[in-house]
Amino acid sequence: MDLKLLIDGIVRQTTVLIAQLSTASGVRAPLAHVADQIFLELAREIEAQGIKRQVVADMFGMALRSYTKKMTRLTESGSVRDRTLWEAVLEFICEHNPPRERVLGRFSADGEREVAAVLQDLKRSGLIYVTGAGDDSIYGVTSDDVRTAIRRRHDADALANLIWLQIFRSGKCTRDQILAEFEADQSLVNEALEQLFASGRLERDEHAIWARNFVVPFGARQGWESAVLDHFRTVTTAIAAKVAKGASAAPDDRVGGSTFSFTVHPNHPQRERVFRLLSKLRTEVQELWNEVSTYNQAHPPPPDEGVKVSFYLGQTVEAEDREHE
Repeated sequence: MDLKLLIDGIVRQTTVLIAQLSTASGVRAPLAHVADQIFLELAREIEAQGIKRQVVADMFGMALRSYTKKMTRLTESGSVRDRTLWEAVLEFICEHNPPRERVLGRFSADGEREVAAVLQDLKRSGLIYVTGAGDDSIYGVTSDDVRTAIRRRHDADALANLIWLQIFRSGKCTRDQILAEFEADQSLVNEALEQLFASGRLERDEHAIWARNFVVPFGARQGWESAVLDHFRTVTTAIAAKVAKGASAAPDDRVGGSTFSFTVHPNHPQRERVFRLLSKLRTEVQELWNEVSTYNQAHPPPPDEGVKVSFYLGQTVEAEDREHE
């Protein structure tokens, strides 16, 4: 097995995903920290497997002293993030109350479509208001109190979904462990936790917090980030577990996966069966999940004894994607 080629291929596909996410919905996410974050997380994970720091440094082609200094620097600056286009546009509007033409001109290097998407998102979020129409539109920001409340509500909603996913995947944990895991304002984390308790998504006793399930409704606008993370984590966890157990496969394997690619054309007799396959499988899995969930609600399993079995169902149509692009 050529592990270097395998790792290179995985890195390539991961960067494609990051590139798509970084420009989703017209918002250009900051990427300056990504290379450092990859180094830091990869080094931590290798060390967590019991590999000595000297060996890890050598794997990165670094002297131990240089490796240690870089780890220290990145750990200390891990919470620093650059501004996004979304934040820059909001700040510009706050300072100048500009017409649409001036906003587009100021951020022309970012692309008119991307800036227009940000403006629409800011308006929909309630952070800015618009008077006039078309090129005569004038943008202004809502009051500080309203902006703070809206931003906090959105941050708490997004954070709540990520915390819910983390606890579901980790099993029982304490509030202190959650606060240490998420580099966010502690009051915001606590607010998100209380939101999860109130909605029944999390349960707790005097010692620990846990989640019995994690569900983002199909087509939901809120929480899709957590759903994507859950998809990605499930796939990578299954691959990692399979690699650790060995590459061989058996019909009764409980850990593993298979990929099937179908080539069909407009007149192919099985074309519609192939296209309906994902929907059919998702419906069957959802029905079984509902049955298991209903039983677990009536007969709660011990949090320390449950075995999580995760399925990931995905599908892409490459030719139609190319035509759409």
